[in-house]
Amino acid sequence: MDDFAVYAVFGVNGSPQRLLGADGSSRVRVAVPPSVHQVVLFSSGQWGERICVNAELNDADRIPITIGKLTPYNKCLSWEQWEEETWTHSVTLIVTLEGGNLMKNNWSDTEFIFAVKEYTPKDTVAPPTTRELNGKRKREKIADYDGDENEVMKRGEENTCATGSAEKTTPVRKAKGPTKVGQKLFTSGGETTKMKGTANGAEEVQGIVGRTPLQSASRVKSRQTKTPTQAAPLVGPSGRWGQTLCPIDAQTAILIGGQGSRMHFCKDPMWKLCTEDMSWVAAETLAKGPTPEARIGHTAIYDPDSKRIFVFGGSKNKKWFNDVHILDTQSWKWTMVEAQGKVPPLAYHSCSMFRGELFVFGGVFPRPNPEPDGCSDSLYIFDPHLSIWYEPIVTGDKPSPRSGHSACVMQERKIYVFGGWDTPVCYNDMYMLDLGLMEFSAVKSTGKAPSPRSWHGSAVLSDTKFLIHGGYNGNNALSDTFIFDIDTNSWTELTLPELSVPRAGHSIITMETASCHHFSEEDEDMNMDVGQVSRTLLVFGGGDNEGNFYSDLMTVSVKELLS
Repeated sequence: MDDFAVYAVFGVNGSPQRLLGADGSSRVRVAVPPSVHQVVLFSSGQWGERICVNAELNDADRIPITIGKLTPYNKCLSWEQWEEETWTHSVTLIVTLEGGNLMKNNWSDTEFIFAVKEYTPKDTVAPPTTRELNGKRKREKIADYDGDENEVMKRGEENTCATGSAEKTTPVRKAKGPTKVGQKLFTSGGETTKMKGTANGAEEVQGIVGRTPLQSASRVKSRQTKTPTQAAPLVGPSGRWGQTLCPIDAQTAILIGGQGSRMHFCKDPMWKLCTEDMSWVAAETLAKGPTPEARIGHTAIYDPDSKRIFVFGGSKNKKWFNDVHILDTQSWKWTMVEAQGKVPPLAYHSCSMFRGELFVFGGVFPRPNPEPDGCSDSLYIFDPHLSIWYEPIVTGDKPSPRSGHSACVMQERKIYVFGGWDTPVCYNDMYMLDLGLMEFSAVKSTGKAPSPRSWHGSAVLSDTKFLIHGGYNGNNALSDTFIFDIDTNSWTELTLPELSVPRAGHSIITMETASCHHFSEEDEDMNMDVGQVSRTLLVFGGGDNEGNFYSDLMTVSVKELLS
């Protein structure tokens, strides 16, 4: 018996109402009552040959507020008025079912106008308030995780980016340029100093690892002014932080996820970058299959042997992920892995590829109330061939629990872990994991080392050198740049005008290109004469101290960095 159906719940007091079913229309339009501030959409029953359910929430001018998708792997979506910047009192929900025996050509003729059953909400019901940053966190081993996702996905205190206290909010600042999106992302030094005035800050800053900006109480009342640019198609990604940028060949990189202004998850979550002319192509609809749900703090890494991108973990508001999504870049099809073995939901972890396996270290993991979230010091390995997670036996001097750190694979035998955050401490230490011996060791370095930081960018420049740029030190976003030499264990600080803007939560990658327009003519001629490719450092996105999220793409010659 086919009992597949799609239901919606309108408001906290609403009851589930059936919108779609096997015996009805494949497309429904619903006018959301003005008194409703929350909408939940979910499916029930066997999916069969059905592919997905497309959901679109529009404002009065039919401008999309947010777009989502139900799939056999992601059977629930939710929206809240205070999370959507363009939510008005005339919101329409459009739900369309794809797949099965539906007649797609008749969608426009069979659209069903659904009337929501009215109810009177209680005046005492208030929107959820910002979580209090109280309670001293007990450091526990992540081994306490018992695999019960129903418990660990209820609440998170270290879910997103670090910002100021709950008592003080910051007004939205308008962006100064076309490549910035305004919203206070990181606190000023004064706010953080005030926050740390009690017990050296140990109690006041509990649970701020990875926290997104605390929302203003006036957010529900304010509405973003609509401009003609909102309806125009985007020519490039919107400003964001917490995304991933993953190179897949010499001319192509894939951007996935991220969060932009007003804590909103980007409505343009996937882009393809072509480095031949530095152009962007919206890629959300290019790939088939169940796409990953919007998220930040995830990792995406490319396996050149199988030509697949592996996306793991991350978080979205109070929801945490430990799923593995794979994008086959040859067939452009998403698949979700049903892996064996236990791995907790993690965000702001590091993920490295070694001999076809994913090495995941650290990150933030949720714990049930009343415990605040914790940072991990565990190493997990995912074997794509067996679709299994396992914990290897690791010896030596292990790094302390942390999140927002970086990890660089050097010479295909070592992983260097730098920095990170574990409330209320920010780190600038370095550890090396010998992949042959599976042994950690602390790295003693010389030269001026980077100051303590998290959410910085890192990239491998050569067999012996990698770069660290920017990040967040608990007070401010940073703009400095350092290179580490693994042969001499020494740091060198660089002064780069191209990277002079403070950024945190940004993406840094290196790519090999035949020639790049930012090089001088002399450099281009030399590369063409010797028949070599040029390597380029690309920096995208991130947020700064002034409330800006960046959508610009900065490029620097790797040769210039190493000279």
